[in-house]
Amino acid sequence: MDSVRFSKEKLAADGICAFARLLTGARALWKGTAPAAVQRIYYGNHTSHGDFVLIWASLPEELRVRTRPVAGADYWNATPLRRWLAHEVLRGVVIERTKTDGGADPVAQMGAALDAGDSLILFPEGTRNTTDAPLLPFRSGIWRVVAAHPDVECVPVWIENLNRVMPKGEFLPIPLLCTLSFGEPVRIAPGEAKDAFLDRLAGALLALAPPPS
Repeated sequence: MDSVRFSKEKLAADGICAFARLLTGARALWKGTAPAAVQRIYYGNHTSHGDFVLIWASLPEELRVRTRPVAGADYWNATPLRRWLAHEVLRGVVIERTKTDGGADPVAQMGAALDAGDSLILFPEGTRNTTDAPLLPFRSGIWRVVAAHPDVECVPVWIENLNRVMPKGEFLPIPLLCTLSFGEPVRIAPGEAKDAFLDRLAGALLALAPPPS
């Protein structure tokens, strides 16, 4: 039974990667770093529900199997198919974005994944950016996670065009070319304050964005 389950999940994962690459023609540009078997937090700009899938699919398989996307429970637990994809295929860290009494602590969930030796994909804006601003203010969760795991590298990933491939409110995606730019890793300095660290993270990510047209 385990081998059947593994095969089904593996086939689904391979299919997701192939579909994402076919739909977006995604190019991964490793500008400030290279794929490496070190523990990382890949963090990016958030404009689409497909953002973490595209980053995940752009990693080499040997890194992808140890990299867990952080995903919102409100969306990914909404249907049985999404739940299966998020929990079983993508091995996501599925969090409640609205704090509730007795609910799991998202920072503790992410920390547990890092303690287990996995890497993470997350979006510090916390919600999809539908404004004209290049980035929304970063939330403090990533600082809390990294402050407790200072050896983990934070790798910025700027995703270009995915908001046009999967525009909000549209049922069918629109094929367009997407580019993912992976930048130089950022590490927290000893005792670095929250706001200073979040500013450095945002600056490293914005440095990868294309110039305004």
